[in-house]
Amino acid sequence: MSTEIICNTTGRETRVAVMEHGRVAELHIDRGDDRGFVGNVYLGRVVRVLPGMQAAFVDVGLERAAFLYVGDIYQEHLGLHEQGFGEALDDGLDREAPDEDAPDVPVPSKNGSRAGQPPIQDLLSEGQNIVVQVAKDPIGTKGARLTTHIALPGRYLVFMPTVEHVGISRRIERDRERRRLRDFVDKHRPKGAGFIVRTVCEGRSVDTLKRDMDYLVKTWERIGERARDARAPALLHSEQGLVLRAARDVFGENVARLVVDDKVVHEDVKRFVSELMPELADRVHLYRGAEPVFDTYGVEAALQRSLGRKVWLKSGGYLVIDQTEALMAVDVNSGKFVGTSSLEETTLRINLEAVEEVAHQLRLRNMGGIIIIDFIDMEKEGSRDKVHKALEEALRKDRARTNVLAISELGLVQMTRKRVQEGLDRYLHEECPVCHGSGHTRSRATVVFEILRSVRREHARLRAAQELFVNCAPAVADLLYSTHYDDLLKVERELERSLVVRPMGHFRPEQYEVYAR
Repeated sequence: MSTEIICNTTGRETRVAVMEHGRVAELHIDRGDDRGFVGNVYLGRVVRVLPGMQAAFVDVGLERAAFLYVGDIYQEHLGLHEQGFGEALDDGLDREAPDEDAPDVPVPSKNGSRAGQPPIQDLLSEGQNIVVQVAKDPIGTKGARLTTHIALPGRYLVFMPTVEHVGISRRIERDRERRRLRDFVDKHRPKGAGFIVRTVCEGRSVDTLKRDMDYLVKTWERIGERARDARAPALLHSEQGLVLRAARDVFGENVARLVVDDKVVHEDVKRFVSELMPELADRVHLYRGAEPVFDTYGVEAALQRSLGRKVWLKSGGYLVIDQTEALMAVDVNSGKFVGTSSLEETTLRINLEAVEEVAHQLRLRNMGGIIIIDFIDMEKEGSRDKVHKALEEALRKDRARTNVLAISELGLVQMTRKRVQEGLDRYLHEECPVCHGSGHTRSRATVVFEILRSVRREHARLRAAQELFVNCAPAVADLLYSTHYDDLLKVERELERSLVVRPMGHFRPEQYEVYAR
């Protein structure tokens, strides 16, 4: 048992770190109003239907209208609010619901419909009420992505109240155990509803599974009661708090301890674990130390080392990680490592070490979408195969779904990682007010010549007697009075005006003012 879960609460912020072999593998943050919305169920109101995009905007009460693609609409779900949830349970669908534990299933394309799917204008109309669940959080300028396919996760099962299907986790491999679990779920599930059996179900007693099943069915019934009385937009069901979600989804027999530094949260977790996982209740601990819990367990220092743009490898090589709107780029560099034998062996060793760190960074930063990894070029096909297989193996620890293509001759790997939330980098950081996210500011020399051109513009509209003033950053003023002093004198002579340059300590490097008085 080499895994630990460390939970820290500071004011409205809650942080959960998953430690593996003493190293931070995952970090999740909840800041009250900034918490994620994935899993929340809403009664929404359709505000706009877009036939050209086969999508609709739905008001669910968030800051921006959420997005519902036609491929995420299931006709049998659309009458949930009007006809009542009890009746809706009888409208089953022959479709498997995607989940990290579920079998591979065909998922609709980003904006394409499924086979036989009517166009969105035949399914939705403006002003219509619809029950939806958030599938992806708002990311950047994009609103949340919705689905009408509701999935309620429990500790052992995922309840699909409108899908008549039973799915078994791919990771449960024994045929006899799969049959046992399938038979139990088939026998006890509500008519028209379905379940996904999660990996942690393996070997569990039927009483344990029945408790989880009953809890999820009651949750759905409460959602139905709220929907019948609510006015859109309205929140019908919210996901559990961050620490309870960690206890539900991560805490298991492989976890040595779950440490919480808040008494109230500790009591909630203890109660939750005692009810659903009583055999693990003695592994839930209340932290009583004087130092912050993340300091004691080395989480804070590890995060400082791991979340920079440049991440060092033990060999002396390093990664450079850059994020754009469309994709994430990871560049592998040899750095200080020179190797001891051939160039091919040196390159292979650095790339194999980089594989482990890349997989770790993907989980830690919660990177999602398209990811390009630029490994150091390898001449031998066998070396490229080793790196590719090592990457696939390292990604097996990742709970998010990934898809990796073969390494190209240039050493590039294209891969995708399922993204449902904002990445950790964007959650912890905000755009720089100086460079506006570019990572660069204009050079001092560039600003100097911009000032001189601006002086000429101002001169053209001034009266003869007026004097010109330039306010700028101290570093720019220094450059004007040193390297570019001749340029300054030349402008004064040509314009027959004196220029007064004043350094302003509070100015940013690119900031300046030119005015007359």
